[in-house]
Amino acid sequence: MNALESLFEKILWNSRLFILLAVIFGMVGGVILFIVGSVDIFNVAADTISMYMNHEHPADFHEQIVASIIGAIDLYLIAVVLLLFSFGLYELFISEIDIAKESEASKVLEIHNLDQLKDKLVKVIVMVLVVSFFKTVLHTTYSGPLEMLYFAGSILALSVGLYFLHKGSEH
Repeated sequence: MNALESLFEKILWNSRLFILLAVIFGMVGGVILFIVGSVDIFNVAADTISMYMNHEHPADFHEQIVASIIGAIDLYLIAVVLLLFSFGLYELFISEIDIAKESEASKVLEIHNLDQLKDKLVKVIVMVLVVSFFKTVLHTTYSGPLEMLYFAGSILALSVGLYFLHKGSEH
């Protein structure tokens, strides 16, 4: 029975290597989002230069630029979520990243347990939601005082949430 138990434990232990699929594809997804966000910003820059050269300024030109750049920032933040997730899974289930330990770079990517991974992911996801909220607000029209009151209330709720998120990270 000892040989069978040993074989089973070896198979069970090595099954953690399936995590590599999530690590690899999370990184690929992050890189893709970084590229798409960068291409979006490049296109905004090219369109802006073209419009200024041709002296064409649509009425909502500035709103379009800001919305496009905020959309790219949103993509960057989601890419960061994917990279944090990939680094965290690798360090938790496969092996510590030796080159990161030797590096004097930021310790942002050091993750020692699932709670640290969760906390880092939650903070970046909240930032994604803030940026998405800001992007949505840019395209919203307000037709009455009640809608403005809802807008002010949503900003207050967002501010309170960010305050408590920041306050909780100090401990």
